[in-house]
Amino acid sequence: MTFGLLAHATPLAPPTVLRVLTAWSFEPLVIVPVVAAGWVYLRGVRRVARRFPANPWPRRRTGWFLGGLAAVVVALASPVDVYASALLWMHMIQHILLIFAACPMIVASAPVTLALRSLSPSGRPRRTLQRAVHSWPVRLLTNPLVAWVLFAAAMAGTHFSPLYEASLEHQWIHDGEHLIYMAAGLLFWYPVIAVDPTTWRMPHPVRLLYVIMAGPVNTFVALAIYSSTGVLYPYYASLQRTWGPSPLGDQQWAGAIMWVSGDIALLIAVVLVAAGWMRQDMIEAARIDRRLDEEEARLRQEG
Repeated sequence: MTFGLLAHATPLAPPTVLRVLTAWSFEPLVIVPVVAAGWVYLRGVRRVARRFPANPWPRRRTGWFLGGLAAVVVALASPVDVYASALLWMHMIQHILLIFAACPMIVASAPVTLALRSLSPSGRPRRTLQRAVHSWPVRLLTNPLVAWVLFAAAMAGTHFSPLYEASLEHQWIHDGEHLIYMAAGLLFWYPVIAVDPTTWRMPHPVRLLYVIMAGPVNTFVALAIYSSTGVLYPYYASLQRTWGPSPLGDQQWAGAIMWVSGDIALLIAVVLVAAGWMRQDMIEAARIDRRLDEEEARLRQEG
């Protein structure tokens, strides 16, 4: 990645189609964990297929996980990352990709369930994982209220504190900022998607409210960035960039992108949660109808 002081020493040349297409930063701290995670997940899929040939791991879950990893690579190793060192709106796209694309897809892939299915029921690794899932730190972090507060704190705290400027000047702080977004995003989406084991199982109406209430947080942060009359992050104002928008215009673009894309992602989540609620109601109604039909048939036989 080309963040921080390196960008001051070697300003990026004006983007062209060729430069953008070839501007990939294969950072080992990104690529190695992504490849390792993909290998571990696919190994679990193969083990489940061997153990349960009649009930293999759903392909859509594997697709979600690989899609989530792809979103991480696009955010942190593609031209998005390279040009984020010169443009705040590209930096904002990184955060959107991590929180609203990579994290929900990874959660939807049900990695904990895959691990439990792939491990031997009598083996120590499975028992250790089960204990970890139900341990008090995990119960605390996956509590929907705690997860929501951490999400809101990450969104507001990172953008309106010295951390954001420091992350632009120091690579290790920048990497830590990305870890904050990934952790907050995974915890936020965990009780919404709710496909892995959890102590906290929110009913669909509460899930709907949970997601809806995240909208104002994203909108507030985005509009504060967009409507600011001064440059919030001196790093971008100090860049010797002769192309692209002005630092203030760049900042307005960043706020607009965060506002529109973040709210659209949350709106999609609201629609999906509502659809899941309707589907659950239909299943429950069918179950009740079936029970009533069985009861009516039994009464006829007795009569």
